[in-house]
Amino acid sequence: MATRKVAEFGKKLIRRQKMDCSMEETRFARCLTTLDLIALGVGSTLGAGVYVLAGEVARDKAGPAIVLSFLIAAIASVLAGLCYAEFGARVPKTGSAYLYSYVTVGEIWAYIAGWNLILSYVIGTASVARAWSSTFDNLVEKKMSSFFEGHISMDVPGVLAKYPDIFAVVLIMLLTALLAFGVSESALVNKCFTAINLLVLSFIIISGFIKGDFKNWKQKQDHSSDNMANSTVRNSSFGDVGAGGFAPFGFPGILTGAATCFYAFVGFDCIATTGEEAKTPHRSIPIGIIVSLLICFLAYFGVSAALTLMMPYYLLNKESPLPEAFNYVGWNPARYVVAVGSLCALTTSLLGSMFPMPRVIYAMAEDGLLFRILSNVNKKTKTPLIATIVSGAVAGLMAFLFDLQALVDLMSIGTLLSYTLVAVCVLILRFQPDQTASENIRPELEDADRVPLRGTGDASKNKKDVIQFTVRSALFPPSDTPTAASGQLVYFCVAVICILITVLCIVLATCYKSIVNGDIGSVFATLFLLALTVCFTAVIWRQPESKAPLSFKVPLLPVLPLLSVFVNTYLMMQLDRGTWARFGIWMIIGFLIYFLYGMWHSFESQHSRNKDATLRPETLVSHELELTDLEPSST
Repeated sequence: MATRKVAEFGKKLIRRQKMDCSMEETRFARCLTTLDLIALGVGSTLGAGVYVLAGEVARDKAGPAIVLSFLIAAIASVLAGLCYAEFGARVPKTGSAYLYSYVTVGEIWAYIAGWNLILSYVIGTASVARAWSSTFDNLVEKKMSSFFEGHISMDVPGVLAKYPDIFAVVLIMLLTALLAFGVSESALVNKCFTAINLLVLSFIIISGFIKGDFKNWKQKQDHSSDNMANSTVRNSSFGDVGAGGFAPFGFPGILTGAATCFYAFVGFDCIATTGEEAKTPHRSIPIGIIVSLLICFLAYFGVSAALTLMMPYYLLNKESPLPEAFNYVGWNPARYVVAVGSLCALTTSLLGSMFPMPRVIYAMAEDGLLFRILSNVNKKTKTPLIATIVSGAVAGLMAFLFDLQALVDLMSIGTLLSYTLVAVCVLILRFQPDQTASENIRPELEDADRVPLRGTGDASKNKKDVIQFTVRSALFPPSDTPTAASGQLVYFCVAVICILITVLCIVLATCYKSIVNGDIGSVFATLFLLALTVCFTAVIWRQPESKAPLSFKVPLLPVLPLLSVFVNTYLMMQLDRGTWARFGIWMIIGFLIYFLYGMWHSFESQHSRNKDATLRPETLVSHELELTDLEPSST
């Protein structure tokens, strides 16, 4: 009895939502074009980091080889982008990684994905709003911060900010009103600011190649001391010179820089939440994701190249590299152009964080995992009004009171976990038998027809056959199309591979120096885990793929999704214990909501209860009698 209850509880956790690939029914306005989605992805991804990050990475981690760091980071990001693109083509619905997980790996994983996406968007919105306020404050010579610190100081180190950032709250409220007013108006504002940002970045890139000098990519150690002595740069300290040349910190420095640059490409996933607002989501979402990542890579590559050509990498100012670089080449007024571009980038980045947040909340509430009142859609504006207002209020409160520096790394966990789940879902779903939307809700009487009535003794015939696997059937499947057996085998192999990759990443993160130094135990553990991963990958590779036509498919399965899983998991293992502790607290809060409310109010739970009620003995007997009455009398 207890075992049966545990089994039923486990089935509730992994119950899956049937895919609904239709575009007919939606409560949103389908008004977004492919250009709107590209602008949304570029605006969200190409934030203020492009104006700051290049200087920090070039000076301390990669030198001029930062261009290679951005190339590696872009390739790693494209792995996740391709997976999102396929799901956008396959499931044109609102919900992003939450929905993709729900239809593939089950309810609990979907809830985890959605709950962490909400965390990422809330912290992202609050931190970008504070960055906007800080940038504007610097333009007015810190008069705003001086006033608030003098009159409303509330400094509690590590918890509260030095002063309540009223400016950031006002900014969030204005954009919340814009998003609530309508998606087409929000898209128009986003396109305008994104266009200005791209124009400013084009000016920076062209100026850098005009005023730059390729000698700055060939700096030697003996030249650097002379440059530092003669420098007029207003730096309190200079960066490490390293070995000089194009890659002064070697290949390890390039990889370290790539790990930092990877986060610069975070943001394109907001496109995946527009499935019910894009005019042609099957086509627009894949194009929007791929093109926006390409544009962002070209912008990051161009700005980092221009920056290191204008100025030796070890002289860069980490806080404001571009204004200092223009001052170094004698173009000091260009810093005003940079300031305008930076504010536009922050605005689009803020919109990019705020736009998907209410849509993920809406999708979870629509499915019953969060409070259903959050799923209300305004009939006039066609936007999730209550979810938009609530998410804006929470983000505004965070920006108003809290010191967000310690919470920013939590964004990384939520984003990387979502990337991992989407990659896993793509891999699993491509090897499953085709599902159709018509399977979503079957008529209850049709289900009743398939159940033996009043214990007639035929129940044993309806038991599911136990699927037995052999090495031969695993490596040489008997069918050219996916079957239930091959699909279950892929589920099992992917689960094992995820465990192996997690353990491998823990070993690499904790024993990296031992592996580099040739420690036998560490090297053997690494090779053993790799060998097992390759074996299970080979089994997946041998299984038949679905032939269902899609407007976009991830190439090179199963390798690319598994590479994405590895990259994302490894980056998560680089985060410190404090970040994981905060993540644990956030998950405890989420699980309380799920187990006390969401698990019992979800659409799948209600559908299951209705189905069970239909299959009660008295219902089935009644149904049998009805069928008997309908049978023609024999003559």
